[in-house]
Amino acid sequence: MKLPSAPKPRKRRSGPVAAETAPAAGHSPVGKGEAFAVVGIGASAGGLEAIEEFFRKLPPDTGNAYVVVQHLDPTHTTMLPELIGRVTDMPVTEVVHGMELAPNQVYVIPPNADLGVSAGRLQLSEPEAPRGLRLPIDTFFRSLAAERGAKSVGIVLSGMGSDGSLGLCAIREAGGLTLVQDPASAKYDSMPRSALESATADVVAAPAELAEQLLSILHFSGAATGAATGGVGEPDGSADSALEHAVALLRDHTGHDFSAYKKSTAYRRIERRMAIHQLPRIDAYVDYLRANPQEIDLLFKELLIGVTSFFRDPAAWGLLERQALPGLIAANPGGAALRAWVVGCSTGEEAYSLAIAFRETLERVKPKGRFSLHIFATDLHDDAIAKARTGLFPPNIAADIPLDRLARYFTETDSGYRVGKEIRQMVTFAPQDVILDPPFTKLDLLTCRNLLIYFEPELQKRLMALFHFSLNPGGVLFLGSAETAGTAGGKFEAFDRKVRLFRRMGGVERASLAAFPPRPEPRLPSLPEGPTPDAPRNTLAAMANQVLLERFAPAAVLVGHLGDIVYINGRTGRYLEPAAGKANWNVHAMARPSLRNELAAALQKATRDKADVAIGPLRIDDDAGGHLARVVVHYLDQPESMRSMLMIVFSELPEPAPASRRPGPRSPRAEKLESLLLQANEENRSHREEMQTAQEELKSSNEELQSTNEELQSTNEEMTTSKEELQSTNEELQMVNHELNARLDELSWASNDMVNLLNGTGLAAIFLTGEFKVRRFTTHATRFFKLIPGDVGRLLSDIVTDLVAVDLVADAENVLRTLLVSESEARTRDGSTFWVRIIPYRISDHTIDGVVVTFAEVTANQRPDLVPPK
Repeated sequence: MKLPSAPKPRKRRSGPVAAETAPAAGHSPVGKGEAFAVVGIGASAGGLEAIEEFFRKLPPDTGNAYVVVQHLDPTHTTMLPELIGRVTDMPVTEVVHGMELAPNQVYVIPPNADLGVSAGRLQLSEPEAPRGLRLPIDTFFRSLAAERGAKSVGIVLSGMGSDGSLGLCAIREAGGLTLVQDPASAKYDSMPRSALESATADVVAAPAELAEQLLSILHFSGAATGAATGGVGEPDGSADSALEHAVALLRDHTGHDFSAYKKSTAYRRIERRMAIHQLPRIDAYVDYLRANPQEIDLLFKELLIGVTSFFRDPAAWGLLERQALPGLIAANPGGAALRAWVVGCSTGEEAYSLAIAFRETLERVKPKGRFSLHIFATDLHDDAIAKARTGLFPPNIAADIPLDRLARYFTETDSGYRVGKEIRQMVTFAPQDVILDPPFTKLDLLTCRNLLIYFEPELQKRLMALFHFSLNPGGVLFLGSAETAGTAGGKFEAFDRKVRLFRRMGGVERASLAAFPPRPEPRLPSLPEGPTPDAPRNTLAAMANQVLLERFAPAAVLVGHLGDIVYINGRTGRYLEPAAGKANWNVHAMARPSLRNELAAALQKATRDKADVAIGPLRIDDDAGGHLARVVVHYLDQPESMRSMLMIVFSELPEPAPASRRPGPRSPRAEKLESLLLQANEENRSHREEMQTAQEELKSSNEELQSTNEELQSTNEEMTTSKEELQSTNEELQMVNHELNARLDELSWASNDMVNLLNGTGLAAIFLTGEFKVRRFTTHATRFFKLIPGDVGRLLSDIVTDLVAVDLVADAENVLRTLLVSESEARTRDGSTFWVRIIPYRISDHTIDGVVVTFAEVTANQRPDLVPPK
């Protein structure tokens, strides 16, 4: 690709709009040598108006660099730099390869190029994706996040499609700032809505407000860098104390403990939230958390950093498919049901990537035995798990997945791509806290990518012991590019340390698992355990109550809303038993198998309806052979200390007496019932046969429908491809149309300026074509020729003139032949004298296309003796 030559920066002409770009209060220019932020702005259809509105609100000395990436027609030059230059006093330049970034500059991507940034310089490259499938905004945003980190800013404005949403995720992960135009203010809201669905936007507003918020946040974060740590590189004591309070608020509100989270990362994430709310110190932010519980949820999501993509780090996935997965298959020649655990799966991209890689490995290796892979994918974030379960992803995942994989394993929908059924069935998603919840065990493969780097070293060491315990001997551990198994003390052998792929070695050290703290029990109100020591325990009433409780009160348990047992009354052994393994005082785990399902349903119904629920009679199997029982779940709303708790009461029922058999003749009623029963059986058999016939017909119809569906899918894919190409062409045409309209406006103003200039100077001028036809004339030229607007296009020689003894056409022919200026005097019939000047009419490419005749009156300058007599 031929890289564009360096253009001159476009500066905005002065005018009324310039008043809007005066430096905002509190925003001073960046000092020389200071690190500056790079603001990436992505837009598509309808984005030009948003871009202009955004730059109108920016002063010329913000101290930031701005890079505009828009979907452009690859076959036409762009006028975007000139259009942006009209609304900003900052220099606007079209990017050339290797251009160095500088503050207070605006850079615009050229057509038919992908843009990146490396070592402070902008890098152009040829687009790899075909036209209609290119994602230049995502490409630049990802490069910007990798290069600038927390100094990167991504803004998504109006446009069609989903370009930019994955790039915003990368910027968010790197600690940068993300802003999205409010879809209600966007001409086309597809791109802003896609960005909002990815839950990565820090600010959502109209373009003008985005500019104000950007300056405010960047100015505050620059002035308050290190505010969370007391204004220095290392946190002071007060900052540590405030952080502990923030962690405690998170634990109380969400039930998750972030005390083992790396303090540097926690401070950095808190500083982002502080900058957005413009709070100067972390103790002020903690007060804000206490007063605004919804901010705790936002901070929780901020700390999770749920960023992922399909086949992230292709080199590592390549080694997994070439060595690790074939090794697991070869270790089980007779076939096996393999198990995998994806820790911190976020929205599911990595889990589905593993399923696709396993399917392709099976097809490539072609083992003799039968193999399957069950993937358990877990994450702390319930919203991420819910999104992963849908298996629906935006269209821009095409940048990470080859087209053949996309066509085979995904189904295209109006809103993106949905994972195919065969891949979806391989994955089970569940919320889980890897630190506190029990792990999955007997695993053949475990992936934990880019999660350990956010934990303190001690927790990393404990998690590596947990992973070693969970994996089978020879199992595979797949870590992120920034993580290592070195803390495991030789328990893992590396396939290739560059890609962090390891094989489990040796036996499990179960004692190390005891280092994990148990999940905190829910905070339940303390219950009275009986009379105080000072109370008279030997009174008759107290003794009677004790006897009643021991001999006549039913067996019962008091549980919280999650089923955790708080209090037990009476003998509950016939209904509950301790579960094997680690002690678990949860009624769901302790209920006998014949009672477990019915009890779980009753607890859920009682909690939902806030009412009592009775079940039974039930036969409950126990060590004595079983018995009948009735169970009532009471929802408690009084007293206040026990509100929302549940009381489960067990009542044993007597066995029913066996029915006595009386010999004798059968009654007519019995015979009639038997006849009806036989008739019903016969009808049932007939209906079953009819149903089987209908089922076979349905199968045949289903096969025909499947064939038709495949044909329709093929047609739909072709139509979708055509739609994408048309959509891309439409966006490019809209951009070209907007630029042409802007150029027409400029030409109209230039024409008006010229007409007013000529008329305002009083100059008489006639513009002639090469054939000496009238092209244009000023109003003062009608003094010499009887010209009207309808004479445009007529030969000048056909127009009646007041000039005496002058052949202007002959003089004009001489000027066109010699290209020399002709000057002469001419007189009119009223005796006035004029100086006639004829010059060639030159156009922009320096060619001659006619002449210009001008008349200047010189009557008053002549000597009296030269004036002809009246």
